[in-house]
Amino acid sequence: MANLEHLIARAEALIDRLESVLPPKAPPPDWSAPAHRWRSRNGRGWLEPVHHPHRIRLADLQDIEDQKARCDANTRQFVRGGRANNVLLTGARGTGKSSLVKAMLAEYAASGLRLIEVDKSDLLHLPEIVDLVAGRRERFIVFCDDLSFEDSEPGYKALKSVLDGSLSAPPDNLLIYATSNRRHLMPEYFAENLQTHKVGDELHPGEAVEEKISLSERFGLWISFYPFGQNEYLSVVYHWLRAFGVADAQIANEATRTEALQWALMRGSRSGRVAWQFARDVAGRATPGTSSTHHAASDD
Repeated sequence: MANLEHLIARAEALIDRLESVLPPKAPPPDWSAPAHRWRSRNGRGWLEPVHHPHRIRLADLQDIEDQKARCDANTRQFVRGGRANNVLLTGARGTGKSSLVKAMLAEYAASGLRLIEVDKSDLLHLPEIVDLVAGRRERFIVFCDDLSFEDSEPGYKALKSVLDGSLSAPPDNLLIYATSNRRHLMPEYFAENLQTHKVGDELHPGEAVEEKISLSERFGLWISFYPFGQNEYLSVVYHWLRAFGVADAQIANEATRTEALQWALMRGSRSGRVAWQFARDVAGRATPGTSSTHHAASDD
């Protein structure tokens, strides 16, 4: 009996030591939050609530009217309980890709839309996220920003499975919206194009190219963004100058126009983000010590 009690005591001590090094149990999701970030540590993940997400108005996204209309129509269908598509937003940096997704949350949060931001490194946890939200009355967009994969990355197959469904169908209350600078989400190499072969008058891509195309094809809606021309860039500059309370006389001043173009030249880009940054600089110089509640289009 003494030996048994000694053995039990040692087992309990061992269990205590193991519990001390294991990660704590994941907290239950706070479903009152309009947005969440997926966090993970030591293989265990949880939803971290974001009670004050980055609020962007659709009206503040300038010169991307077609992109706004297509994304808004898809999201509106989804929020109303209709069928909708997963969305891939691709193209030039700084033109409003991720901002458009955030604007969907601001537009439809009151109607039950929720946003879950997931880093590429955490895509392996997508099945856990699907299980957490399945059956809830809210409508969830899983947001993957600046998404791209190198060869053989583990999250690639997890994303493909959720997009197209594995043995179990994806829940009706979840969609994936992803932004990327790559149309096919993976690097493309010249050597892969050499695998293309001709059958009659048709060209057939090689297996490597087909595999890379297959992931982006699982997104039902592709929305492309393009670099701004000079007029589009200046239009966005003037919008933000007005939003930040800069006087009309200064906005109409030729010196402001010239300075805005020089700012873009120094940055090597005419984009919505650069326009917003310039407007903030001008507004800050005009009214030092104040800050605006407006937020920018912020893509990578």
